[in-house]
Formats: sequence, C-alpha cells, structure tokens
Amino acid sequence: MERVELECFLLLAEELHFGRTADRLRLSRARVSQLVQRLERRVGAPLFVRTSRRVALTALGRQLRDDLAPHHRAVGAAVARAAATARGISGVLHVGFSTPLAGEIVMKAAEALRAGHPELGVEICEVPLSDPFGQLRSGAFDVQLTELPIREDDLGEGPTLLTEGRVLAVSSGHPLSAGGKVSLEDLAGVPLLTIAGELPDYRLEQHVPARTPSGRPIRRGPAVTHMQEALMLVAGGKGALLSAAHTATYYARPGVTYLPFEDADPIEYGLVWRARDDTGAVQVFARAALEVAKDAQLAGTTAPTRQTSRATIRSETWRPDTSYGGPRKRP
Repeated sequence: MERVELECFLLLAEELHFGRTADRLRLSRARVSQLVQRLERRVGAPLFVRTSRRVALTALGRQLRDDLAPHHRAVGAAVARAAATARGISGVLHVGFSTPLAGEIVMKAAEALRAGHPELGVEICEVPLSDPFGQLRSGAFDVQLTELPIREDDLGEGPTLLTEGRVLAVSSGHPLSAGGKVSLEDLAGVPLLTIAGELPDYRLEQHVPARTPSGRPIRRGPAVTHMQEALMLVAGGKGALLSAAHTATYYARPGVTYLPFEDADPIEYGLVWRARDDTGAVQVFARAALEVAKDAQLAGTTAPTRQTSRATIRSETWRPDTSYGGPRKRP
C-alpha cells in the first residue's frame, strides 16, 4: 500500500471535499478519486458515500480513519524527530540570560520553539553578575543572551539582537536626582558600585568605567554580587549604579531614582555560545529569539514611562535589530 493512498484517504476524511483535498495534496481531483477507489478495492468495500451534494464517511470509513490516524501521526512525528536529531535539534537546550529584559526574550523564544520543535526542550537560568561566562564555559549553558561586545577567544557571538538605553540609579536624596537626566561627565561626582568577582577588564569597564570621556577619574564604590544588594546600597547613598533602562521598570523601589543619560551609547544584546558548539539547536533558538525581538510588545519606538520615587524615565528602552540572520562566529 502506498503512503499517498493513506494520506489521500485521511485528508479526504478530514475535508469531506474532493477539491480541497486535491488542493492540499497538489493533485488533480481525478487523481484523488483514483487513489480513493484503489484503496476501496484493497479494503473490499466503500469508504465514502458520494453524492452531488456531499461526501461522507461510511461506517467502515470511520473505523479505518480512527485506526489509521494515530499511527500516521506517530510515523510523521518519528520522522521529524529523526530529522531533528540529525540536525542537532533535540534534547534540552540550556539558555542563560543576563538581565530581566534578556530573560523575557529568552522565555518567549522558548515558548515559540515548543510549537515548531517539540522535540527540543529549553531550560532557562540567570547568568551570575560576578561570573558572566563561567556557566557557558562549563557546559551548564549552551547559549546565553547577554551584553555585547565580548572579547573571548573560545566563545562565539551573534550580531546585535536588540539595543537599550542606559540609566544611572542614584539615591533619591542625591543632588543629581533633581535634574531629570545625566551626562557621562556627571559620573565623576559620584562613586559607582562595582561588581565582585573575576570579571575581564573590558567587561568591568563596560559596567564601571574608570574615567569620563574628558578623562576625569570615576571613583569606585562597594562591590556587589546581586542586583538587590546594589539597589539597597544605592538607596542608602553608598554609591550609584550604571545600568540598563529597563531596570527602572523591573527594579523600581522607594529611595532610588533612575536618570536617563543624554550622551551614552546604548547597550547592545546578542547571543553568545561556545565557539565549538554552534549546533542546530542554537541556530533554531537564535531564529526564535529574533522573531520575539521583532514581535514582542516591548518593541515600540519609545519605552513605557514609569514613575520612580523621584523621577520618570523618558528614554527609549529597547528596539529589535531586524537585520539579525542567525548565529555567526567571531572572526
């Protein structure tokens, strides 16, 4: 028995219309009728009642449909799983995220993958502030969405997936909080909280620059390992925190004011993975993340405003980079 006979029978049993069945199979109506008649000859009895007005299943046709359909679906699923395994798209993909915004993109991408790739599971976990690449190198993560650029010879990175403005978190009692916005030169007047741990120098400079653009030194404040710890110190007047604009939404709290920068470059986010492990699973996740970045409700031209204890954020939060074409390795 040919597979096309079974597929034709099951589609006609679903559509109960020769024309629509022919369209879905990309066959002529005459060919569909021929295939059904061939199957009926094999069975030895009619499977459909045909009139000028309608097509209906006979009792035997319903029995055959009910017996065949689960097995047909199982065969299709088995072939899809085998193809996915051959492309490296199976098992569990462990994905890290460095910020709440990155986490939202990762979570929505994982949800989107469930429909198209049910054979691929996704587990999500936060990237530690003090160890941005350790989980990736150890194999605990397969890929992570994090700030760019990176300068790690053993890691590959994709192009920018989305960008976001920067803010300075200060105590609501600090003089800067009354201005509504800040410049990079203002950093010379307040100690910046730093991150504990063994961060690469370039990574630490991204979070806690040593000097302003004009060369004025920036004092370093206490070292932190967690975001809540940092905000507690900010509220207590122990230092300021250089952060991403979405922090004002996800970490709003009394005593902390978020001030947008008028002259800082935006933060860029992209996917990072082990250079030797650019797998099919990583690639399909990258495509899903791109679609989420383009379609998510957060992808407006301006950020939703949110009142903090003393100020309102009025800057662009983030936008998707629609040129993203999938992972690529660093040259």
